[in-house]
Amino acid sequence: MTELAGTGSLLRLAWRRDRWILVVVALVLAVIPYSTMASTLDLYTTDAAAQAGARVMEDTPSVLALYGPLPSLTAEGVGIIKAILMGGLGTAFLAFAVVRRHTRTEEEEGRLELVAAGVVGRRAPMVAAVLLAVLAVAATAVLSALLLLPTGAGAAGAVAFAATILTPGLAMAGVTAVACQLTATTRGAGAIALGVLGAAYVLRVVGDTASDAGWLTWLSFLGWAEKVAPYGANRPSLLLLAVALLLVLLLVADVLLHRRDLGAGLWATRPGPAHASSSLAGASGLAWRLQRGSVIGWTIGYAVLGIVVGSLASSAGDIASDPSVRDMLAKMSGGRGTVTDLFLGTELRFMAIGAAAFAVVTALRLRSEETAGHAEVVLATPVSRWRWLAGHVSIALLGAAWLMLVAGLAAGLVASASSGYPVASLVGAALATVPAAWVMAGLTLLLFGLVPRLSALAWGVLAVFLLLGEFGELLKLPDWVIGLAPFDHLGSLPGGTVSATALLGLVVIAAVCLGLGGAGFRHRDLTT
Repeated sequence: MTELAGTGSLLRLAWRRDRWILVVVALVLAVIPYSTMASTLDLYTTDAAAQAGARVMEDTPSVLALYGPLPSLTAEGVGIIKAILMGGLGTAFLAFAVVRRHTRTEEEEGRLELVAAGVVGRRAPMVAAVLLAVLAVAATAVLSALLLLPTGAGAAGAVAFAATILTPGLAMAGVTAVACQLTATTRGAGAIALGVLGAAYVLRVVGDTASDAGWLTWLSFLGWAEKVAPYGANRPSLLLLAVALLLVLLLVADVLLHRRDLGAGLWATRPGPAHASSSLAGASGLAWRLQRGSVIGWTIGYAVLGIVVGSLASSAGDIASDPSVRDMLAKMSGGRGTVTDLFLGTELRFMAIGAAAFAVVTALRLRSEETAGHAEVVLATPVSRWRWLAGHVSIALLGAAWLMLVAGLAAGLVASASSGYPVASLVGAALATVPAAWVMAGLTLLLFGLVPRLSALAWGVLAVFLLLGEFGELLKLPDWVIGLAPFDHLGSLPGGTVSATALLGLVVIAAVCLGLGGAGFRHRDLTT
């Protein structure tokens, strides 16, 4: 038996398990560049009309830090800049999730040991996972390029954009493959891989903003994606750097794979303390112990994001000096008021989607604890199912509110220092978005309680809400369709008004979903 025996079967199995999620994610990531490009070309019918706003973006350090430099001072360059960041990070997370799920997660939960008992080679699971990740990000890149063509954007730029978002995906597939060999836990592998992604982003930011450190951009695979410059220089050949990195990292992962035992990591797991902390005496304490690393990481990220957004407040008037840009921001933020209000409202809504993603990933920990058999052990004690659920759900709900508070406070303090913007106004606007994130937590628990096998579809629901809530107006969808997204009912803060009835309605929907999901879990068998 060769070490690649069974690769095709494992690849088909992985595709069968994830096919609907992968299709939805690919469609969402492909629609984002289409919608941003189409809306920008509607605003700027000529390159000359776009140059004034483009030069302001090019000369604003905060914009450079957040998105990177414009590929060109053209309408197409402006239209693609945000999609470069969102698409690149999207394919990076997609590759990370696929590789980790079908290697380290399968190994940690014991399924890979059963599979390995058959006619399956030692390398087959890792190769199958990487192949699925590469195919997923490649399909996303091709679909994104094809959807750019109907907007009237150039074909050469579309090909370059495909290379742009494919680059981080390939790199993260290799990074995750190595990370999964180093540690014995899914969380540990995630911390390593996402830490590398964070370092790549920091290197890209420093390289773009520091006048004498441009070389740092070339140390980051996100920097390579940026250097492709779609609708600018158009250098798709830089994709070869990511291909080379993927091959090197796969060789490293293969070496590490053969130096460790099945179920273990190359780095030995440290034993815990001899005596447990008193905080672990209850289900809530255990849930916090399992989730605290994630909460801390997200908190740091939201604090940094809030600082960046707050620093852009003083430049919002210049960035949106064109009335058409102001109209676009008004549609995306649902807002009224000054240009600064509209800009901050738009950014807060994107942050709210991130908080909803936190709520989803936190609530889905219930499913992973159940399938790993940990829930069965806890529930064999006097801990009730409701108490066990409440420990994780409370972190999802309170954590989402905490993240928006941190982001609103950080953005408010920075905006107040640079432009005198009131801190309380921004904090209040940030907290007003929390009920939408709570709806996502409720829907996730609903799926977990009633149809646990489909729990991961919560990501697909969030992706659909993202399209409806943030791009529905730009895509000219009917109002009733857009209204299906909870993010469409957040009012027009800051600078406008918010409907207390709408927010209360979101809270009620979240509570009903939580109640039904909890009742469903209470009356079904555990998955072991």
